Amino acid sequence: MYPVGTFLCAATSAAGGGYHIMKAVILVNPFLSTEREFYQPRRIAEELKARGVRATVLANAWVTSVGRTGRADILSRNYDFCVYLDKDKYAPRILEAEGMRLFNRASAVELCDDKMLTHIALAGKVPMPETYPAPLCYKAGSAAEDAKAIGDALGWPVVVKECFGSFGEQVYLARDGAELAALSERLKLRPHLLQEFISESAGTDMRVIAVGGEAVACMKRTSGQDFRSNLACGGKGEPVAPTDEVRAIAETVSRTLQLDYCGIDLLFGREGMLLCEVNSNAFFGGIEEVTGVNVAGAYAAHICREIAKF
Repeated sequence: MYPVGTFLCAATSAAGGGYHIMKAVILVNPFLSTEREFYQPRRIAEELKARGVRATVLANAWVTSVGRTGRADILSRNYDFCVYLDKDKYAPRILEAEGMRLFNRASAVELCDDKMLTHIALAGKVPMPETYPAPLCYKAGSAAEDAKAIGDALGWPVVVKECFGSFGEQVYLARDGAELAALSERLKLRPHLLQEFISESAGTDMRVIAVGGEAVACMKRTSGQDFRSNLACGGKGEPVAPTDEVRAIAETVSRTLQLDYCGIDLLFGREGMLLCEVNSNAFFGGIEEVTGVNVAGAYAAHICREIAKF
């Protein structure tokens, strides 16, 4: 007998006429090392277990393979589904080719991991700051002059973001043409973008966690010493109730990108909220502490509902 209230992710056994305990693998980046980093997979595993699912946390290091005669992945044979908390784009593609359901799906992870692809996918669907992709210089050459022209068009200062990055890192502020030229030279071999600086939101933003297309937790983040407000950069959080505008943006973002779970960062613009970034595996320890919302439980409940349909 299962405990009263336990959600059993049910599947008919090969023998027929029964149920088997669902098994989940939670894949994380192999370089996680701190309690803060392991909090997320541990809490998801606990909440899945409370719903009758056996969850195992594994590092995403040499855990998938493509065999000589075709795809041959061990994980898909040992687990029913995967909670994917990494950003590597190859492992989830292999797992999905084997028929495994991932949370989030491979395509959604790829779109969120690349900030410029995120912007392109959501252009015209939600309000965002004006954004330009920077050209890559694979060998010699420099795009500094062109970058300065874009900076002049956007107005100074200009936000410069590497397309791949987390925790507010790889995000810079160029206050004039000289600073932008130096950044352009430094980043010319790496994908990056130039973005309009929203002065009204300097040091302040809103983090929304969306699960299954709905906003489940929301906090305002503020930094008194940096234009970035990430908690990892020293920002402080306070709980806020999401407005209809915030809910509409979060719902549009998560549904357009087909995300089961995500963190959405919004800026306070002069005429309303603007989307800044979307993170497919945003850490939720900070927002749980600030708001008291059981984000892990909401995510686990969503996963079980979806697996029941799969």
